[in-house]
Amino acid sequence: MTENIIPHNHSITQADRIKKLGYKPFLIWFVGMSGSGKSTLASALEEKLFADGQNTYILDGDNIRSGLNKDLDFSDESRKENIRRIAEVSKLFVDAGTVVLTAFITPFAEEREKIKQLVGSDNYLEVFVDCPLEECEKRDVKGLYAKARRGEIKNFTGIDSPFEKPINADVVVESYKVSIAEGVEAIYKIVKEKINIHE
Repeated sequence: MTENIIPHNHSITQADRIKKLGYKPFLIWFVGMSGSGKSTLASALEEKLFADGQNTYILDGDNIRSGLNKDLDFSDESRKENIRRIAEVSKLFVDAGTVVLTAFITPFAEEREKIKQLVGSDNYLEVFVDCPLEECEKRDVKGLYAKARRGEIKNFTGIDSPFEKPINADVVVESYKVSIAEGVEAIYKIVKEKINIHE
């Protein structure tokens, strides 16, 4: 019964952790279609932040689907629940003092707004990895798009399930036009301001 759930207010707060760490933890949410380069950019950015001295952690789609969310299918409702759970986990990581990077398609604008509201706009940075469907299909090492076009995978984003392009992302990386290094640098410039990294 939800009325019997009373969250405990702990004596150590996020503000205490920020003071001890010397930087502000927050959530960097990479949005984009399968094959756009989300995971590659997230991994490269994490390496740069880790080298700066930040505690970091990546939550990636396949890893989450094989563990925490292995009970979910790929229907629209399950996708929304998948994202909701990841957002809740991300919120806990951020509160604990970790810079969280996620790499999820996150096709629906409504769900992205819910994530932002849950973790708080001050704790959220949305990165849209923009890449045309044709290019994503060319990069498809897993063969998922081909399977979707043959009807072997249902509700596949970009084929028979929509992708609602972000219109208010904090950073847009056109991964089909720039190198990984250039993309990471564009994100890093914004991250430095948010996280209070000083040269």
